[in-house]
Amino acid sequence: MTTKDNATRISQIIQEHEAEIGSQWISQLEAMIVRGTSSSREQLRQHCQQFLAAFANATRSGELENIEHRSWDEVRDLLAEISSSRAKSGSTPSETASFVFSLKQPLFGQLTAAFANDPANLAAASWAVSSLLDKFGLYTIEVFQKARDQIIVRQQQELLELSTPVVKLWNGILALPLIGTLDSARTQVVMENILQKIVDTGAVIAIIDITGVPMVDTLVAQHLMKTIAAARLMGADCIISGIRPQIAQTIVHLGVNLEDVVTKATLADAFLVALERTGASVTIGNKN
Repeated sequence: MTTKDNATRISQIIQEHEAEIGSQWISQLEAMIVRGTSSSREQLRQHCQQFLAAFANATRSGELENIEHRSWDEVRDLLAEISSSRAKSGSTPSETASFVFSLKQPLFGQLTAAFANDPANLAAASWAVSSLLDKFGLYTIEVFQKARDQIIVRQQQELLELSTPVVKLWNGILALPLIGTLDSARTQVVMENILQKIVDTGAVIAIIDITGVPMVDTLVAQHLMKTIAAARLMGADCIISGIRPQIAQTIVHLGVNLEDVVTKATLADAFLVALERTGASVTIGNKN
């Protein structure tokens, strides 16, 4: 029996026993689900039925080695959709790959029965199906990992944006409290956020508070200067607050030039300077 004949026979076996194969496959997968709702189980059954039908149809082409062949387009698209959805739902790579690998047992059972009197073709068919499912199992892991990486990148971006809030303190006065390490990626987000806020509010003063920055080195100082320079190009001046004694000594030791930048020890001091520059004032009355 040629490879094409073998593929045709495999396709026929799957179609003739699709209900039985699908039932055994679904039972195995459901037994592996530790947590899951009725809706997720229904979705699992739907995915299994779709995959079996697409798999049987693709084997008719006789191409059982190259999963990139156009005859496997529908199968790859379906697996890509399943893998991506599982990455978003919090499944693990092994759980995702098991969707494909667990099909081997019920499928081999039907192949064994069909080729009971033909051990040579049984071995050939079993090897072809096993190799094919292994390739698709690895494919699901690759797609899963790419989807997970995209989710992680998006979450990191969201965390960066949340960790760099720009607050309007007064008309024309913004404050940007920084907490944690200031690296290149975060500096870019800081710069974009503060520039956009300057445009939105028409602010003329931006206070950058570094009280929560644990360490200031040459790189951090350069990042701050870039942010200040960009804000000035937008017509807003910057004040740096949160200069602790240790940070002041470090800046002097590093030889960082902050002569043309107003610096204050606290955010409150910087806010008072900002009020003076904008011509505003705060009067605190005494209660009798």
